[in-house]
Parts: sequence; structure tokens; C-alpha cells
Amino acid sequence: MIPAEPSGPLQSYVDKWLAVQPRQRIALAFVDGARYPGHIALAALEQELLSAAYGIREPQVAAVKLNWWAEELSGAAASGGRHPLTQVLFDDERARRIPAERWLAPVLAGMAQLEEGTAADFDAQLAASGQLHGALAALETAWWYGDAASGDKAARVATLSHLLFALLRVEEDADRDRLPLPMARMARFGLARTDLRKDNPAREQAIRAQLGDLAAAWRDAERMPGPLSVFRALESDTGRALARRAGKAEDPLAALRAGLSRSGFGTAWQAWRAARQWQRLAA
Repeated sequence: MIPAEPSGPLQSYVDKWLAVQPRQRIALAFVDGARYPGHIALAALEQELLSAAYGIREPQVAAVKLNWWAEELSGAAASGGRHPLTQVLFDDERARRIPAERWLAPVLAGMAQLEEGTAADFDAQLAASGQLHGALAALETAWWYGDAASGDKAARVATLSHLLFALLRVEEDADRDRLPLPMARMARFGLARTDLRKDNPAREQAIRAQLGDLAAAWRDAERMPGPLSVFRALESDTGRALARRAGKAEDPLAALRAGLSRSGFGTAWQAWRAARQWQRLAA
């Protein structure tokens, strides 16, 4: 992990990322923070942008936060940045090789989706969420592998991971404009918003159907071009297995929640395999 000193402020942002994705602690054993601080700072930056885009309920407040990031990232190449994450990133020559519009794309996509409602169907959900998560994945792929590398696969699995983990908040987000289940899925199983707040057979069937579509989309994503970062590969491996396992469970939401807390040799092996692939492609 990145040393606590002299990067104390940076460490706090890394800890926030790890609180959301605890399995990435295992991946950090294969990505040396002293040698690749920007790789880790970029993952923490992604979490900061996602927290602003999804974690702030008031769109106006979220827009202010994202606008700050737009100003920060647009001027970082010249100033070196004010935020600890930006300072680490733009201390690396990689940052200056990435076009400015690629740095700004996730922030602009985050702003654009603030007022979006619930998607009509699963394909529309993929397209809508893919704007923000695709932009983040494109930036990440350019950082890890160069601007010529295809970000298609990373964009798709990042979007699928977001839609999978959005199901964990199905109860908390029942009163938000954008629901974790698309409208067609809600209508098919006769669900109203209030039905999402409590366990019931219709909600269980709808979540299982959503997991089925996610698992199928993950199988298709495996055939898409482009490399994955170590962190994205581990996230994708975790999400793909969880979607498949939870979709077959008697209580799919409970299985999804329980699966997030599991890690062990299999997680370490996935991280090692992802790191080996990264080093081979980046050599």
C-alpha cells in the first residue's frame, strides 16, 4: 500500500476507495504503491467522482462538487493540481500524455446523468450507465496501457459492476429518480416503488431476472477487445461470479450481500492472474 508518510492525505482517499471495494486490498499486494502511486491514486479518484455522482442526493450539490473536479482536472496539467490525488497523478508523465478531454469526460458524464430517471429497459440501462463508467474505464485504460489501447471491455465490465452493486441499494434507493431496476422489469413483475423497500416474491423474481441479464452480458463482455487494469479485472471477476451465484440462490439479494464479504485464496489468485496479465501487456 502507499506509505502513510509523506502521503498521509492521499492515504485517506485510498482508504475510502478500499472501504467500498475491500477486496482490492488483496490486489494492492500486486501493484506496488511506491512504484505505481498513480495507478492507485486513479482508482481513488474514480471513487471520489462516483461518490459525487451517486452518493449526493441533491443534484445541485452534486453538480457543484463535480464542477470543482472539472476545474481541478482541466488545470492540473499546468498547475500540478491542488487535490492530493491530482498532485500524485500529474506528477507522473502518464497524465500529461493523456488528452485533456479524456480527463474531463467522466466529470461531464457525471454531470449529465444527475437528472436522469429510471431507464426503460436493460439495454437502455446499459447505455445510460455506460456514459459515466465508460469514460472512467477509458481514462483508466489509457493510464495503464496507453491511449491506443481499446477501452471497450473495461467500459462494459465497469458498467455491469455498477449495475450489479446498485442492486444492493434497492431498498434505500426506492424513492430516488433512478431505480436500480429498469421500468420494463418493474412492470413485468408488477412492482411499484414501495414494493422495493421490503422483501416480497415479485421483488425477488425481478432481482433474479436482472442478475440473469447481467450474467449474460458478462459472458458477452469476455469476448470484447481491450485489456483490464488489475483493479478492474478483480472487480469484474468478483461481479461475474456474484451475479451467477446470486441468480441461482433462493434469496438472490441476500446471496449478493453475503458474497461481497467473502475473500480468500480464490481472490488472491484472481488478483495475481490479473497482475501477471498487466505486466505482460505493459512490458
